[in-house]
Amino acid sequence: MKLDEIVAAMTPEIYANLRQAVETGKWLNGDTLSEEQKENAMQAVMLYQAKVAHSDEHMTVGRDGEIVEKSRQQLKQELRQQATKQTPIAKFSKDDI
Repeated sequence: MKLDEIVAAMTPEIYANLRQAVETGKWLNGDTLSEEQKENAMQAVMLYQAKVAHSDEHMTVGRDGEIVEKSRQQLKQELRQQATKQTPIAKFSKDDI
């Protein structure tokens, strides 16, 4: 199977499971990843990030295969923008309480 076929066959759920396995060093059932499994899973995660995911995280792999890191200032700005987009759960006037 070619790499493009592997990435195309990956669902967001598979990506999330592989990513969690790489981050924790364990599969969902608690088994520890071997070094070969960890390396393969990491490569699959990086390929998925580069080809499919449009992540807003601070460090990802870009479409060109280069690592993309956001500065602290960029992250703060994005967080502020997200906070202003969120709608409140409920609004009360001073007399309602």
